[in-house]
Amino acid sequence: MGLVEIPARQGAALRLRAGQSIRVVNTRGGQVVDFWAFLEGTAEHLSMPHSVVTIGRIKPLPGDVLVSDLRRPVLRLEEDRSPGTHCMLFAACDPARYALLGVKGHHDNCADNLRKALAPFGVAPAYVPTPLNLFMNTRFSEHRAMTVEEPRAVAGDSVTFRAERDCLVAMSACPQDLLPVNAHGCTPQPVAYAVL
Repeated sequence: MGLVEIPARQGAALRLRAGQSIRVVNTRGGQVVDFWAFLEGTAEHLSMPHSVVTIGRIKPLPGDVLVSDLRRPVLRLEEDRSPGTHCMLFAACDPARYALLGVKGHHDNCADNLRKALAPFGVAPAYVPTPLNLFMNTRFSEHRAMTVEEPRAVAGDSVTFRAERDCLVAMSACPQDLLPVNAHGCTPQPVAYAVL
């Protein structure tokens, strides 16, 4: 399968069978991708808090297995052709987040992108789990304060996951344009994926 583009500020979802892999490509560099997985027919989903405990780190490395909220394997990070500055701690942006940032009215957001992407599959999560924020450059000071800087990913950087079980994978090309979550002067860019 060739590359499928996710337009800037939008989301996508697809079924991934156990043993299949998905490569997420930062086609223009500097773009964050919120990334989730759900097990159809249940409330079980890929869980960042449970995965952090399982792998013992707050940034995944190749070979790490990310787990569900029931601590069952869901995805294995097979390959990381990026600086590896992914974030497992940030909640997805949503309307309330943008309201706190002073936005009046609608602003595209990852939580809504997730819901729209899953709707054709008949999945409506009761809440939006914390995503794996691919390429997100979170930094920690000596006093443990966390800041977000522009992504270090360049055009063509990618990450590849292998499904440990059948799941729905969802992604959002993060629409954040008020803070330096994305590069390009905070202008969100398209990204792409391929099923291998």
